[in-house]
Amino acid sequence: MRFVGNVYNGIETPGFTFVPEMGGYLAFLARISHEKGALQANRIAKASGEKLVMAGKVDPTDVAYFEERIKPLIDGDQIRFIGEIGHEDKVKLLGHAKALLAPIQWDEPFGLYFIEAMACGTPVIANRRGSVPEVIADGVTGYIVDTVEEAAAKIADIGDIDRTACRHHVEGRFSDETMTEGYVSVYEALLNRHRGSLSPILS
Repeated sequence: MRFVGNVYNGIETPGFTFVPEMGGYLAFLARISHEKGALQANRIAKASGEKLVMAGKVDPTDVAYFEERIKPLIDGDQIRFIGEIGHEDKVKLLGHAKALLAPIQWDEPFGLYFIEAMACGTPVIANRRGSVPEVIADGVTGYIVDTVEEAAAKIADIGDIDRTACRHHVEGRFSDETMTEGYVSVYEALLNRHRGSLSPILS
């Protein structure tokens, strides 16, 4: 099958409360794993002097990583770990954060949590891996970085990001309506491309 079109994932934006004011902590919302950059998020918080609230599941394969690399850094003050959370708590965590940290260590195929944060108005600071340059508008809805040091430095500029622009970015490109329209366009293109060969079946 030849490429027809690219349809991004979408979310129901009304389910993510927009918070116009910047919060007082950094958020990390992902599996507590090497791939998601849990250790790097801690290093960014330490380097910037910011508080970090971490939420996420520890899979059985990541227990040793958590126990050896992450747990010793959790002090309940600057670094907090609140475990796996439901939708309501996730919206609160993201909406009241200064920024979402996503220092991913692998080529993330999409990153639904990126757009969930931006839907709440919260910018994302993420490593230049995988889909990040397609999902985050650098300097508009967050910052795309290459190192822990660069990420820590960008936190000082996070107030320059317009939280309303983050919300509009998601509403325009990553809403469930936009996703549905994208799929309809792809299906129509496929039907038009193969209309001749399908005509005996459709008649």
